[in-house]
Amino acid sequence: MPPELCVKCRGAKMLCGLSYCPVNITGNIKKIYNFSGNDISGSSPPSIFVGRYGYPKIGVYPSLPPYTGNTAFLEDESQWLKMNLNDFISSRLSLLRGKIMMDVNSASNPDYTLQDIQLTSLSKNPVNIEMRVSKSFNKDIILDENITPMGPSSPVDSISYENYKIDNRIEKVYYDVDLKASDGIIKLYMKGLNINEISRALSTGSLGLQKNRKIVPTRWSITAADETVSNRLVDELKDYSAIDEFLVFTRKTDGNLFMGILCPGNWMFEWGESWFPGSTWNYFGNSVEIELDYEGYYGRKTYPEIGGCYYSSRLAAAEKLIKMRKQACVMLWREIYPGFNIPLGVWYVRENVREMFNSVPEKFSDLESALKYLSGYSRVPIDSWIHRSNNIKYIRSNLDAY
Repeated sequence: MPPELCVKCRGAKMLCGLSYCPVNITGNIKKIYNFSGNDISGSSPPSIFVGRYGYPKIGVYPSLPPYTGNTAFLEDESQWLKMNLNDFISSRLSLLRGKIMMDVNSASNPDYTLQDIQLTSLSKNPVNIEMRVSKSFNKDIILDENITPMGPSSPVDSISYENYKIDNRIEKVYYDVDLKASDGIIKLYMKGLNINEISRALSTGSLGLQKNRKIVPTRWSITAADETVSNRLVDELKDYSAIDEFLVFTRKTDGNLFMGILCPGNWMFEWGESWFPGSTWNYFGNSVEIELDYEGYYGRKTYPEIGGCYYSSRLAAAEKLIKMRKQACVMLWREIYPGFNIPLGVWYVRENVREMFNSVPEKFSDLESALKYLSGYSRVPIDSWIHRSNNIKYIRSNLDAY
């Protein structure tokens, strides 16, 4: 990167073409790594991370920033899109993770250590934590396509909690040891808890039949929450009649374009991503790479190769149709442009698709007009999307149905 660009930009104009400022973020990371001492105190939002390596004996990480106060925004996914990307990443990387090794099966009969972690994860307000770690924090920050960014970790020597207050909506589910985890997830969603709160409860082994409760790695718990809730909503929306016109939605964000078409017909769904050279997962490529997964009316039997973003986008689509009291054939496509090369987690897909569906759609009487309209937004030739789309093939082969 030419150094003169940084002098001219100073983190304000993004002249380098990136969607964030590496200088600003690097400076904030250095502040975290320069944190001195083995004793940390702060207000956890609350935040708990559960790793997956070494399964079934894995690391459970109560997490906190090295300061006190109202830190709830650090775990409030509804607020993250409102934040500057630099501020969001930096604030999330301030969450210092204390590592405690546990067996995943210990949740069926939790000891006091795990009970404290569970109650912290269920708190409706920030929890004050005092933690002593055995060594300096490692530079193992989390930047992952499924998980929200998090700061470095260190093994815990001792830890204490105070001031947690369990949300009444989740307390009943926590103490109901005869309620299946899937039913608990649905119950919490219907009571208004967000996916982040639900997945956190699932990951700490706070849901399910007593004998079956397990600690669940964070990346698995997020996908489980998205999939379980969207499955329920899809089953419900299949009782509604189909829409009678083509609705097209678009949303532009830093380094991304989200596109959606709701088509007349029974429920079908697809999620596609096109990664441009210089973007996160095509950093060294020379051409655009398109990946797409789909399902028919009866759903999927295998896990989508495209990853957890499939279910996060599926949830947003199902929520939209439930609000409309309609069903439709859904096509969701995302384009990721050069410079957007830092993974943020599947929340970024879920929240952006939700925002996209909050906009006013363009309406068309036929598919070809809808595609022609989208061609004015898409940097990928629309024929490339058409070639990869399973739903378009199906619709074109059944034109008489429309």
